[in-house]
Order: sequence, then structure tokens, then C-alpha cells
Amino acid sequence: MNKSEVYDYLNSLNIGYEITEHEAVFNMEEMSAVDLPYPEAEAKNLFVRDDKKRNYYLITVKGDKKVNLKDFKRANNTRTLSFASADDLKSIMGLIPGAVTPLGILNDKEHRVQAFLDRAFLDKPGLIGIHPNENTATVWLKTEDLMKIIKEHENTLHLVEI
Repeated sequence: MNKSEVYDYLNSLNIGYEITEHEAVFNMEEMSAVDLPYPEAEAKNLFVRDDKKRNYYLITVKGDKKVNLKDFKRANNTRTLSFASADDLKSIMGLIPGAVTPLGILNDKEHRVQAFLDRAFLDKPGLIGIHPNENTATVWLKTEDLMKIIKEHENTLHLVEI
């Protein structure tokens, strides 16, 4: 799904959302220069794989948090983790580096990606800001709506403390 297909999909589910259009951003530093309406709900997404290239994980945290992959491995009982390649990102989630988003799971036809969502996104106001499969916009929706989308797509979802 591209950006407009994501919006159509959200509309088909009657999910409320807001859009912030912006220049293409490829990392959190570039994102910090964008004037966002809900900066406290901005998400950072990491697409990682285990050392056997069997399991793929999408880790979504608040934008100001750092993720230590060794600590994450221990806390979530995974094998050793590293960043997945751009080729894996494209073939599994249909995304390019800089556009990683939980909505990319909608392109994961084999349900290979396990989503790990920072529990902090459930705190008030309960919003999350993520790319709509392209890094030229941020879509703001309720965290619970995102969780519903992931579960309905039949990808595994873990709520975690990070």
C-alpha cells in the first residue's frame, strides 16, 4: 500500500486520523526540524532481524527514546538482533529506509514481522504519529486503532516497556 491507499484503508475502517504533510525525512534528526502538532506522540521505528534471518521485528518507541538491542534481546527473549537490510525492508514491508512504519505491516503478506509497541503510547493522549508508508507525511491516529490494524492483519503484536 502506498500513502493514498493507506488513507483509503483507514477510511474504510472508519478510523479517525489527522495528516501532517512535510518534506521527506529519513531520520529522527530531520524529523525534529518539522513542526508537528503532537510531538509527544511522534514514533521512532526500527526494523530488525535475528542473526539467523528467520525472525523480523518492528520496534516502535516514542521518538525521544533510545533502543539498546542487547537489552531488548534479553527482555524479549530473542536471538541476537541487528538492523535488517534495505532489501529485506523492501521485500517484506514494501518500504524504503526512512519510511519505516507499523503501517508497513499491511504489505507483509506472509505475516513475518512481529510488532513491538512501546506501552507509553497508551498514555494520554493515546495518540501515535507514524508515516503512512511514505516519509513525506505523518499520520496521527489513536494507538488503540493502530493496535487493532496490526492484530486484524494477523501480525503478532507485543506491548512492551522500553
